[in-house]
Amino acid sequence: MNPLLRTLAAVASRIGFYGFDEIHLAALKPGQATAREIRERLGAPAAEWPNSDGGATWEYSRVPAGTRCWMLTVDGGGVLQKIEQALTDENFARIEKGWSAEQVRRLLGKPGGEAKFPLKPEVVWEWRIEPLGSGNNAWFRVHFGVDGYVTGTGRHEETLG
Repeated sequence: MNPLLRTLAAVASRIGFYGFDEIHLAALKPGQATAREIRERLGAPAAEWPNSDGGATWEYSRVPAGTRCWMLTVDGGGVLQKIEQALTDENFARIEKGWSAEQVRRLLGKPGGEAKFPLKPEVVWEWRIEPLGSGNNAWFRVHFGVDGYVTGTGRHEETLG
């Protein structure tokens, strides 16, 4: 990739420009693409989560403004194994009461927002997500107790107009 395209891709990925994400992700073939190629196309990941097999899962989040968080898994040799969108209904359903904040962060990526409610007391993380119906905005929220463990989850969708 030439330097100008690499620079444009890095800028676009930082602001969450989905067209560039789709182009770059489509070019990264599991079983073939290397860690170096991933970094050239997408830049440095927001987080690197080590896996038990010696590989890692790299987080490329597009929140708070976007509704995507890409998780790219590379094996111990630095070869891409899979690309997954983390902000899915299937992943939301996996979260259970008692999960730690780290477990949630590893599954969904960095939240787009956090609110603290000292009188309740709880902390709520939220991610902007795709609306299910005709809603304009939607969020998935995870509630944590003062001990830092999940007490519940919820989805909120608002319709304007």
